[in-house]
Amino acid sequence: MKTLTSRLLCAAWLATACSAAVAQESATFAMRSLTPQAALRAAQTTLQACTAKGFQVAVSVLDRTGTPLVMLRERLAGMHTPETAGGKAYTAIAFKLDTLTLSRATQADQGLSGLRHLPRVVAVGGGRIIEAGGTLVGAIGVSGAPGGEADDACARAGIAAIQTDLDF
Repeated sequence: MKTLTSRLLCAAWLATACSAAVAQESATFAMRSLTPQAALRAAQTTLQACTAKGFQVAVSVLDRTGTPLVMLRERLAGMHTPETAGGKAYTAIAFKLDTLTLSRATQADQGLSGLRHLPRVVAVGGGRIIEAGGTLVGAIGVSGAPGGEADDACARAGIAAIQTDLDF
């Protein structure tokens, strides 16, 4: 009886210790996010791509939580462009979708048109998520080129400049 009781107490203690370890592990998590250095390279490449086409733009890069890492603005870009670029990047993160696709899906005659009325949503092309190995690590937004498709092309150039580093 004494041996059985000792074994039961030992088993109960082990179960408690193991469950505490499991509970402790599940209370935290690790996540990948874009570094400020990678964000700056993406923003600089984006700005260069747009400038080479004669576009005066602003570029905003956010980390995966929507926190700004970099904002660059060409000298003659409109005063609205930094905020709009940030809004496009935020929108891309929020919906995990490029804003050019979202702009089409939220047209007035579409079922998702109400999304355009949410705070901070900018459903115009030029916002793209940045992924590393299929994991969202940030987003880039561009504003100031003549149309969302041109903004989007510049954003893609910026992401391409860091994609190799992200895939490793």
